Amino acid sequence: MAVDFIIGRKIGMTRIFDDLGFDFPVTIVEAGPCEVTQIKTIDKEGYASIQMGFMEKSKHHMNKSEKGHCDKAGVSVKKILKEFYYKDPSDVELGQEVKAEIFEIGDTISVSGVSKGKGFAGHMKRHNFSGGRASHGKNSVMRKAGSVGAGTSPGRIWKGSRMAGRMGNEAVSVKNLQVTRVEKNKNLLFIKGAIPGANNGIVYISKQ
Repeated sequence: MAVDFIIGRKIGMTRIFDDLGFDFPVTIVEAGPCEVTQIKTIDKEGYASIQMGFMEKSKHHMNKSEKGHCDKAGVSVKKILKEFYYKDPSDVELGQEVKAEIFEIGDTISVSGVSKGKGFAGHMKRHNFSGGRASHGKNSVMRKAGSVGAGTSPGRIWKGSRMAGRMGNEAVSVKNLQVTRVEKNKNLLFIKGAIPGANNGIVYISKQ
């Protein structure tokens, strides 16, 4: 069983052309290089997983516990640490390097990240409500929420009602994305379609 996941950084979006001349949107991700910082086993921790580190951390920003943790693996201190479930970690070594070359063109992958934060948004933007009528004597109701429930029974707002509130900045996973190009020398993945988050955001990529 080979390692089939990696940590990456979203670079941005562009378009590429296929053999027939049709273009399609792609997201460019700098995938790795990552290093294995910890191996957890069923005997010791009760479950099997691999902790992976991505991007070096400045010595001015690290603390002793972080340095000691990474020194055990023989790697530099990492900014991003992420644990991935791994069925049989016996074929993985501490300090092992993982690069974009583990992916091939045509691979189906899942990408997880944090979506763009849009601040406090109204119900129309957040939930795609249509708003109130804009004619026939209606005044100042065009972007209102309207009725939010009966007065006497239940006499309160139901939990989970779709209202205005914080929008975005949530963990999002997108499945069934396809790798269209791999630049192994630069550790770049070209993924068909959009993935969560803003440019320079951290994403977690795994094969399906």
